[in-house]
Amino acid sequence: MVQMKKSKVRVKEEEPPQTAKLSDLVSYQKGSVVSRTMIDKKEGTVTLFAFDEGEGLSEHTAPYDALVFLLDGEAEVVISRKAVLLKEGEMVVMPANEPHSLRAVKRFKMMLVMIRS
Repeated sequence: MVQMKKSKVRVKEEEPPQTAKLSDLVSYQKGSVVSRTMIDKKEGTVTLFAFDEGEGLSEHTAPYDALVFLLDGEAEVVISRKAVLLKEGEMVVMPANEPHSLRAVKRFKMMLVMIRS
């Protein structure tokens, strides 16, 4: 007869998954850049941003590729001195170690996904 060991893993009864509209999870503030971290783990991050018109992030680099997805508005993204204009529903990948900056042509919201590898 085979004896079964009880598992030490406990299964919790959890609430059902919650849905949300991404653009509703972060709000504009006049003259500001607002951020809200949704996931922050050693493997990567997901952060929502709201940029008021004219606001931005100055040129910098990051050691990991990052995906920028525009939820609404218009943004100029400069990657290695090459500018791209992003509009609602569009995305761009900012390669690791390449200088990049962002500026709100019109106020915009974005999701930034960074995967560490």
